[in-house]
Amino acid sequence: MASGPASATPLYRELSDRIARQIEDGELSPGAALPPERTLAELHGVSRVTVRKAMEQLSHRGLIEQRRGAGTFVSKRVSQPLSVLTSFSEDVAARGMVAQSRLVHSSVGRASPEEVIGLGLAPGHPVTRITRLRSADGQPLALEAATILSEALPDPALASDSLYATLDERGMRPVRAVQRLTAIAIDPYAANLLEVQPGAPALLITRIGYTAEDRAVEFTRSTFRGDRWDFVAELT
Repeated sequence: MASGPASATPLYRELSDRIARQIEDGELSPGAALPPERTLAELHGVSRVTVRKAMEQLSHRGLIEQRRGAGTFVSKRVSQPLSVLTSFSEDVAARGMVAQSRLVHSSVGRASPEEVIGLGLAPGHPVTRITRLRSADGQPLALEAATILSEALPDPALASDSLYATLDERGMRPVRAVQRLTAIAIDPYAANLLEVQPGAPALLITRIGYTAEDRAVEFTRSTFRGDRWDFVAELT
């Protein structure tokens, strides 16, 4: 894969772009293992240093993930449609992946000014707060901080892996929501939990969920890794 004499594109960039196209065209499917560094070098007629730099480029773009002792794999991305109200667990399961949830923090208290506005509550109204690290197939994808009306969830311990499933059982599952998406640079606290570098691109999703009675029941702020999660909207 030698560059022409007039080419100003570094070999590692040419290689990373070629592999990126194979991923985008479906020639390399999500979760597929890439050949070892030595094999890639021989296949493309480049040095192992060039392959290493190309892998770094692809990793920075979120297209591959390098697992210590296991090899290099095409990243699995999750796409969430914006036209349908679903939970994290449902989105992940729909793509054949296994959702996991780790409790980071929980509490019961009085609504903060932000929560009062978001949920349309009277000052001091009791709420339940749950912050969870959400993962798919063992890969952390989102840090989710949910505030729920105490009437819907009086005790954080009642929540299952799928908060929406829990609210459904209690007859207070949101049936519609208003979401705001904001591009952010991830802060050090979230970066540590999501296993990315501080300042990496992320999406902050603020969601207010409403029941069938049009009552706000959920005020959730979620930080999603920008290299692992896509939001898709259908325009007509």
